[in-house]
Amino acid sequence: MVAYSYQPMFVPPIERGLKTPPGPRPKRQTIRARGKRRHARPGEELQLYTGMRTKHCRLIGRARCTSVRGIKIAFRKTWRRDWVRIYGGGHKHEIIDRPDILNGFAQRDGFDDWCALRRFWAQKHKNVRDFEGLLIEWEPL
Repeated sequence: MVAYSYQPMFVPPIERGLKTPPGPRPKRQTIRARGKRRHARPGEELQLYTGMRTKHCRLIGRARCTSVRGIKIAFRKTWRRDWVRIYGGGHKHEIIDRPDILNGFAQRDGFDDWCALRRFWAQKHKNVRDFEGLLIEWEPL
């Protein structure tokens, strides 16, 4: 079992995504950097928390990992030139580079639109123009 922690702003979209059928704008994916610790594998149970390693730690819910794919995000000077590439995991490579599709991707990740994701990313990841990591997707148990 793998546990992931989320900022409070993501709790409502995750809770909507854990319902069947999901509520509006559910979050059923997370973007994570590759690191020393092992990430989830398809079929494994996930524990989704907020405030891990603090006295405010709370389990949001449990889910089952459905997919782990590589992801590369390119942030350019103007958001209209940004792109996302999703690859691996037995799926065909996917390039997301149109504003409407970028907005849909951002909404699946718990944001209102691509501009909100971009602002969040700029605040949390200073000076990162390109990011390469993992896209982990889940479904309710």
